[in-house]
Amino acid sequence: MKLRALALAVVLLGGCDNQSEPAAKAPEPPAPAPAEKAPELKLSAEDLAAADRVALVPSPAEMERSLAHAGVEQKLASMVADRTISMDVENKDQIAVRAGVVLADLVLTVKESKKETTIARLDTLKVALGKLGAGSDVPAEIDSLKASIENGELSGDDLVQEFDELSQVMVPELEYEAGEWVVPLIEAGSWLEGAHLVSGAVQEAKKFDAANDLLRQPEVVDYFIEYVNREGGSKAPDEVVDQLKKTLGTLKEVAAKPTLGAEEVATIHNATGSVLTLL
Repeated sequence: MKLRALALAVVLLGGCDNQSEPAAKAPEPPAPAPAEKAPELKLSAEDLAAADRVALVPSPAEMERSLAHAGVEQKLASMVADRTISMDVENKDQIAVRAGVVLADLVLTVKESKKETTIARLDTLKVALGKLGAGSDVPAEIDSLKASIENGELSGDDLVQEFDELSQVMVPELEYEAGEWVVPLIEAGSWLEGAHLVSGAVQEAKKFDAANDLLRQPEVVDYFIEYVNREGGSKAPDEVVDQLKKTLGTLKEVAAKPTLGAEEVATIHNATGSVLTLL
């Protein structure tokens, strides 16, 4: 959204220049153009840096693929709890985390779930994002996706890809509409749900030799720790952050170990579950 706004500003400035007299124009464009673009390049660099950090967090679909690659046959979709996550809460931090969990469940179950279940989860997500202050583009995108599902235009792998893109592309745009604190908390909910399910699958399969590759993610843990420890109460309300800090502290200790075994996998499963049970 920011980049589109900057592009629009450049177009508008160019249009004004084109309406100027030809003789006066020759000396003027070179000077203003670089001056206008310098700050824009800085903003773009910051946006790209932020995008790189977001890319550290594996999506639920990536977790699913990694699980299969490691030889763990359990399907995460079968482990997703059959529940309705209510968005009838006042605290926006909880709404954001809940939205992340719903988003993860959507991505993981979309191929196996009934059409009605998928649409119901989309409705829940739409309510959550609306309460978080998302602009009209976000619910409109969800409505479009719902219509495609209802009409049978999207199914199977195509639908999985759509939801994967929804979690990675559309969610970061919320930062512009809803505030800086929203994206990390949605990411946290989605990632914690994925990590909880993956650790459970590893336990069931007793495939602990794959734990290092699947669950040892110090960069991701550091990303969330850096965020929750930032100054300023408006960055994230305290209710969820307190438990999140405890869980992330535990996960950081686990990630520091050279090898993960059955005990560490159980610790990850319990630590992530301690946040999810708050919902």
